[in-house]
Amino acid sequence: MEFKQQLELLASYNAWMNLKTYEAAARLDSRELARDSGAFFGSVLGTLNHIVVGDTIWLQRFATHPACGLSLRQVADLPPPVSLDQLQFKDLPALTKHRVWLDEQISQWIAGLTENDLEHVLHYRNTKGIAANKRYASLILHFFNHQTHHRGQVSTLLHQAGEDIGVTDLLALIPDEVGV
Repeated sequence: MEFKQQLELLASYNAWMNLKTYEAAARLDSRELARDSGAFFGSVLGTLNHIVVGDTIWLQRFATHPACGLSLRQVADLPPPVSLDQLQFKDLPALTKHRVWLDEQISQWIAGLTENDLEHVLHYRNTKGIAANKRYASLILHFFNHQTHHRGQVSTLLHQAGEDIGVTDLLALIPDEVGV
């Protein structure tokens, strides 16, 4: 399997897990969603917002790749987040709608990449203004890993609130190989 196909698998996993996570979060009342549980970003709602903020920051950086300007144009045109703990959406329905849209943007962007695009070195500045030059493919892995890391925190918060999101393993989406 080519590396691009691995990224397509991660994009599918991302959308699938976000759907499951948001469905479980929707079973909580607004007080429980916003309750500070001591997580890095406080609450379920705060952590889900952080994932959207992180995704937006990275996708806006990824949009500077010469081959990605069109595929990520709508995300690039969004106002850039002002902080990592910005609460862009104060209610779950609006956040959910944006999450679904963002996951569609991610899947379309990944589908349009070529193996050659992945070798590009991305020049960007982090949120503290420090310059970096890193391989595009490696940054995409970081992008998906960041989401998984924080969704794991949300999964714990949901579990503590009595909600189970079910199977969370990437293994559930890896197809069986026939004739190997």
